[in-house]
Amino acid sequence: MEPPPKSVLARGLSLLDAFGTADTDLTLARLSARTGLPKPTAHRLVAELVAGGWLERTEGGYRLGMKLFVLGQGVPRQRGLREAALPYLEDLYEATHENVHLTVFDPPDTLFLEKVTGRRSTPIVSRVGGRLPAHCTASGKVFLALGPPSYLRDVVDGGLARLTPRTITMPGLLRQDLDRTLERGYGLNREESEPGVVAVAAPVHDHHRRVIAAVSIAGRAHRLDLARLAPAVKTAALSLSREMAARG
Repeated sequence: MEPPPKSVLARGLSLLDAFGTADTDLTLARLSARTGLPKPTAHRLVAELVAGGWLERTEGGYRLGMKLFVLGQGVPRQRGLREAALPYLEDLYEATHENVHLTVFDPPDTLFLEKVTGRRSTPIVSRVGGRLPAHCTASGKVFLALGPPSYLRDVVDGGLARLTPRTITMPGLLRQDLDRTLERGYGLNREESEPGVVAVAAPVHDHHRRVIAAVSIAGRAHRLDLARLAPAVKTAALSLSREMAARG
């Protein structure tokens, strides 16, 4: 573990950063352990973060506060992307009643920026603000296949974690999969991030033809025909790309 940061600001931010995508709340002891801060220091800073609305007390410890959510909604680039994407995501949902995502690349992960789902959708682990390793998601493969070579190099250098028995963990096999992604124009996830769950994703470009996001559909393997859904996903992503290009 790296030594704890020295400045008060950096220490406070490290407490917020200690929350992982799967964490609902954390105890003071866990926050102290994850940040390397002594318990008395962590307790004092946590109390200040609670007073400021950045953290909230729970029966199990502490959770991220509503103030962070409000602040996150103000990020201009992602807010505009989400607002533009929502009609296309909703159309895909109405056509499939499965989980529809808008994602961006946050190295080395796929970050879920928006999700449209419903009662008829397959329950899966993805959630807004959550993330999964790029090498085992359909969207992540889009980013790795169409992005600069440094994306793939950094992901491989960081190690290809195995999330399921079907996760691709060999760099050579991943490169072959990415070559096929490039040829098809869309990425596939065949139970590589969650057992029984598959997905198809297509790229969203800006006016410079850079990949800035991806649109995907995910659901149970026995319910989704990825080859049949791919054209609809590509059409939605292309329509969103045209709107983003028009916005400049």
